[in-house]
Amino acid sequence: MRQIHKRIHEEGTKAIAINLLAVTLLVVGMNLLWPHQTWWHLLVYLFLLTETVLIVRFFRIPIHRKTTLMAHAVLSPADGVVAANEVVMEDEYFHEERRQISIFMSIYNVHVNFFPFDGVVTYYKYHPGKFLVAFKPKSSTDNEHNSIVIRDPEGREVLVRQIAGFVARRIVCDLEPGEPSIAGEEFGMIRFGSRVDVFLPLDAQVDVHIGQTVRAKTTVLGEFRVQSLEVTP
Repeated sequence: MRQIHKRIHEEGTKAIAINLLAVTLLVVGMNLLWPHQTWWHLLVYLFLLTETVLIVRFFRIPIHRKTTLMAHAVLSPADGVVAANEVVMEDEYFHEERRQISIFMSIYNVHVNFFPFDGVVTYYKYHPGKFLVAFKPKSSTDNEHNSIVIRDPEGREVLVRQIAGFVARRIVCDLEPGEPSIAGEEFGMIRFGSRVDVFLPLDAQVDVHIGQTVRAKTTVLGEFRVQSLEVTP
């Protein structure tokens, strides 16, 4: 079971350290060459501060965010905006039509990904690929991506796909089939702008729409259809 205690993801430690070193060297060098402070010094300081804050925010973990606990719900695995909600043919695992909900993550979003419901990981595969702009439809299969299938206790399966974008160059995920999926727990992240696709059963109820802002762990993307029990008189 993965437990989240840190405010900054471990993947960000090196990136933040390198950034701080580069900023320090740049500021020191600039002041050695041009010691007299001018308006453009202030602009450079402001730019470097903004860039540093954005990098730190990118690797933040929302440790105080509560997980929505709701029976039969599929939670959003990522922060971002719903970029697609359509029926597509899913050819990697299900080989049948599925409802695809795509979440586009900008550089300003939390990029840690979380399990959408309780269950078990039944399939995991990494696919090398291109780095197209993440909101393009072909990026779902042509870009570098990870495919993860999760099965709930009732046997219902959902495929979650982490997709690297034009800026993103690293997908972080170390899952293996058989690992437990606990709603709201971290399973990976994608660095610097990317997308996550969720493939629901066709009979699932969809609770979001294109253009809607969603939050990982809290927004319900959809709900599994509840099997009704027929009572024989």
